[in-house]
Amino acid sequence: MALRRILVGLVVFGVVSLSGVAAEKFIVASDVAWPPFEWVSAKGEKIGFDLDVMRMIAVLEGYEIEIQDIAFDSIIPAVIAGKVDIGASGFTITAERAQVVDFSSPYWTSDQTVVVRADSGLNVVTALLPGRKVGAQRGTTGAFWVEDNLIAQGVAVELVLYETYPEAVMDLLAGRLDAVIQDQAPSEQAVQQYAGQLTIVGIIKTYEEFGFLVAKGDPKGILPRIERGLKVLKETGAWDNLIAAYFGPSLEAVEAAWEACIDVLRVGKDPVAYAACLAQKVRELSK
Repeated sequence: MALRRILVGLVVFGVVSLSGVAAEKFIVASDVAWPPFEWVSAKGEKIGFDLDVMRMIAVLEGYEIEIQDIAFDSIIPAVIAGKVDIGASGFTITAERAQVVDFSSPYWTSDQTVVVRADSGLNVVTALLPGRKVGAQRGTTGAFWVEDNLIAQGVAVELVLYETYPEAVMDLLAGRLDAVIQDQAPSEQAVQQYAGQLTIVGIIKTYEEFGFLVAKGDPKGILPRIERGLKVLKETGAWDNLIAAYFGPSLEAVEAAWEACIDVLRVGKDPVAYAACLAQKVRELSK
C-alpha cells in the first residue's frame, strides 16, 4: 500500500474520526531506563527505539497510546491482569513467557555481553570465575543466563540483581561489581557513555529475539495492528532511519534530534518524515 493511501486513511480513521468518535487508547508499559531502547531524556521525555516504534504504529493505525514507566519484572503481570495493554521494553521471546502472553513477530535480535571496568584487567573468562560479583537486572534474560549457565553448573559467582541496568552499571563503575551481563546494544551504549571507563570483554551468543507483547489471546485485537504498522515502517524505510538514529550516536545527540523532530510525528502525523528527520538531525549533530 502506498504511503499516500495510508495517510489518507488516517484522516478518516485517525485520532478523531470524521464522525467525531475519539480514537481507541492503549496503555504501553515500559521500563524506561534502558537506552537506546527506552530512557528518560534530560528534559523528562520518555524516548527510545521501542517507544518511538509504538508511537509511529499508533499514528499509522489510528489509535492513541499512553506510556507508563513500570519495573521490568512487573510488566508481564500487569499485562496479564489487564492493567496495561502492551509491553514494549526489549522483551526476549521465550517459551515460558509465551505461555502467559502473546508476542508480535520478532523486531530485534540480540546477544548478551560481559561488561567490565576498562582498568580491571579482566577478560571474559576471569570476569566470571567463582567469587566474582556479577550484576544483572531482575527478571531479564541476562540474569537467567547467569543462573542457568554459571550458578546451576556449579560456578559460584555471586549474582547481584537490580531493578534497572543503569543501577548495575553504576555499581560496576564504583567497583562494587566485577561484571555486568546485559544485551549488546545497551552495553555498547553504556561503553560509549562512559568512554574509557567500561569495556565489553565478551559476547555471549544467545540469538535472542525481541517482541512486543499483549495479553494471552489478544482480546483487544492489538497484534494485527502492530504487525501492519511494522510492515509499513519497514517498507517505507522509516525502520532503517530509526535504527540509524538510535543505535550508535550519543544519547545527547539523540535527545536533541528527538526534540527537533517529534512534532513531525505528534502534530504532522507523519511517521516516515519523522524517522527521516530524526536520522538526519542525529547525523548533523554527530559530526
